[in-house]
Amino acid sequence: MPADFSPIPTAGQDVIALSHQRSQAFGLRQQDAPDATPLPSSALADLLESNRDLFAHARPVMETLHSQIAGTRSMVLLTDSEGAILHALGDDDFLARAQRVALRPGGLWSERYRGTNAIGTALVEGAATQVHAEQHYLRANHFLSCTCAPILDPMGQVVGALDVSSDHRDCHPHTLALVRMSAQMVENHFFGTRFAHALRVHFHAQPGFLGTLMEGIAAFAPDGRLLSANRSARFQFGALSLRALQEQSCGALFGVAPQALRDAALGQPGQVLPLYLSHGVKVMARVEMQAPPLQVTVEAPPRRGAVTQHKPAPVALSGLRYLATGDPQVARVLDRVGKVLGRDVPVLILGETGTGKELLARAIHHDSPRRAAPFVAVNCAAIPETLIESELFGHEDGAFTGARRKGRAGLVQQAHGGTLFLDEIGDMPLPMQARLLRVLQERLVTPLGGSQPVPVDVAVVCATHCNLREMMAAGRFREDLYYRLNGLAVRLPPLRERTDLEVIMQRLLLAAAEGGAVPALDAEVRRLLLRCRWPGNLRQMAGVLRTALLLADGEALIRRSHLPEDFLEALDAAAPDGAAAPPAGLRERASDAVQQALAAHGGNVSAAARALGVSRNTIYRHLQRR
Repeated sequence: MPADFSPIPTAGQDVIALSHQRSQAFGLRQQDAPDATPLPSSALADLLESNRDLFAHARPVMETLHSQIAGTRSMVLLTDSEGAILHALGDDDFLARAQRVALRPGGLWSERYRGTNAIGTALVEGAATQVHAEQHYLRANHFLSCTCAPILDPMGQVVGALDVSSDHRDCHPHTLALVRMSAQMVENHFFGTRFAHALRVHFHAQPGFLGTLMEGIAAFAPDGRLLSANRSARFQFGALSLRALQEQSCGALFGVAPQALRDAALGQPGQVLPLYLSHGVKVMARVEMQAPPLQVTVEAPPRRGAVTQHKPAPVALSGLRYLATGDPQVARVLDRVGKVLGRDVPVLILGETGTGKELLARAIHHDSPRRAAPFVAVNCAAIPETLIESELFGHEDGAFTGARRKGRAGLVQQAHGGTLFLDEIGDMPLPMQARLLRVLQERLVTPLGGSQPVPVDVAVVCATHCNLREMMAAGRFREDLYYRLNGLAVRLPPLRERTDLEVIMQRLLLAAAEGGAVPALDAEVRRLLLRCRWPGNLRQMAGVLRTALLLADGEALIRRSHLPEDFLEALDAAAPDGAAAPPAGLRERASDAVQQALAAHGGNVSAAARALGVSRNTIYRHLQRR
C-alpha cells in the first residue's frame, strides 16, 4: 500500500505563506507570548458534551495512534471544528512542555489565537497540514513539529481535527500518513454508525481493498436515493461533491436498481459482485443491509477505549463450553465460574494482557439467565476523568450548559437487567471508586444533576491485569470496593502455562481461514510454536498463525518459511544453542505479508503489527525498504 495514500488531501506548498499573511491580518505579532490559560473545567465539560459523538468515535483511534508514537516526545490531540482541544494523550516528558503553550484540553488553537499552526491551518484549508518548527507564526511554538488532518462527519461537514504534535527534533516522515489514515478511520467509524441500518455498498476497483480503510462506502435510502458517501467513495465517483452525488440514485451511480442491491444483501450476504461506476470503471462490491435492532445499543469500535453493548452470541462462539480446550487451569476457572452463574456473585477476572479476559466475561453473560439483556463493556482506563461520572451514571436535562442539554442514561443504567463488564477496573479514579461502591451496594444510581435515584439490577464482572492488593497497600484502590467486587476471583493463565496449545492453535487457524481450507502444521513449525513463551498470549498467537496462513497461500502445509520474521528472530535469540537463520526469500514474502496486513487494517501500523505478531519497528522497517 502506498504510504501516502489517502483521500484526505494534503495542503499545498504555499499554505504556510498564506497562513502567515492571515496571522498578520489578525493582528498577531511573532514575538507575542500566547495565552496559556485553557478553558475553565466547566466550559471544557460542556464542550466535550456537545462533541460527544466525535469524541466517542475518535477516542479509540487516538489510543491506537498514541501507541504507535509512544516514547517519541509526542502527543495526540483531538479538537472541535473551531480548534478547541477536547482530548490529549501523550508522553509525560513532552506534556509538561506542551502545557506551557496551552497544548492541552481546553486550549484554543485556531489561527486567530495561535497564528500559523497545524490545527488551525488544517481547519482553514480543509486538508492535512504539517507545520514544522520555524514555520509556526509565533516564536513560542518553534519547538513544535505538528501534523493535523480535519475530520468530516457522515454528511461531509468538518466537525474536528486530529493532530500529532512533537518536539521538532523528533519529526518522523511517516507521521503525515499515520494522521491522515487515522482521521479517515474516525470518519469511517462515524459513517458506519450513522448509516448502520441503511442499504450500504462497499466498493473498490481492487477487491483486496474491500473491508479496509481505502474502500468506498455509499449509503442509500430504500428508494435508491443516495444518503451519503465517505471520502473514498466520493473520490472514486470522480471527486464529486456530496451535494451533487445526493441528486443521483444507485441506478445512476452503479447502474443497478435498489431492489437488485437489496436482493444481493439479503440473498447472498458477504458475496462480492462486480458493478460499474457511471464513468465506466469496474469495481468489486459487497452490499450490506442490517435490520434495525430491537433494543438501543451503545455503538463504538470494539477495541481498547470502546464502550460497547453486545447482543448474545451463538453458544458455539461465546459460551463457556467453547473456552474448554483441555487445560486443567482453564477447566478449573470455567467450573468455578459455572457454579455462580445467576447467583448474584460478582466475578473478578485476573490475568495478563491478551489472555482472553473479555472473552470469558462475554461467555459468563451468554450462559447466564441474563443472556437476553444487554452486555455493557466499559474500559475504565479509557474514559477521561472529566467524563467518567457522566458516562457511568448519566445526567439529567440541564446538567450541562452547552449545546447538548438533553439528559442521558449512564452505562450502569443501560446495563439494567444484564451484565456490566468493568475492564481495567484498577485504572478507575479513586473518587469514582467511592461512587461505584455506593451504587453497587444500594442498587440505585443518581444521574448528574438529578435528585431522584433510579433502581438498577446488574450482574458485575470486572477484569484487570494489575495487582489490586498492591494498589490497596499503596492507597490507589479502595479496600471496600475490592471486597465488594471480589465475590469470585479467577485467574486466566498465560499461554506459557497452558497445556492445550495445540487445540488453541487449531481453533485459531480455523477462525483465520474464515471457512476456507485449513493447512496442517508441519513437525518443525509445531515444535517452534510449542517452544514459544508467547508474551502477547492469545493475541500474539492469533497474529502469527494468521500471517502463516496468508504466506502459505493455499499450500497443504504451513512450514517454517511461512512464519513471521520477527517471531523467528525472537525464537532464535531465545534459543540457547542458536537457531538457523531464516531461509532465503523469507524477507520478500514477509514484506508482502506486511503490505497485506496494512491494507487489511487501513494502514494502522499497530493493528497490522498485532495481526502479524511482530513489532511496530518491523512494519516501519519494511516501509523504509520499499
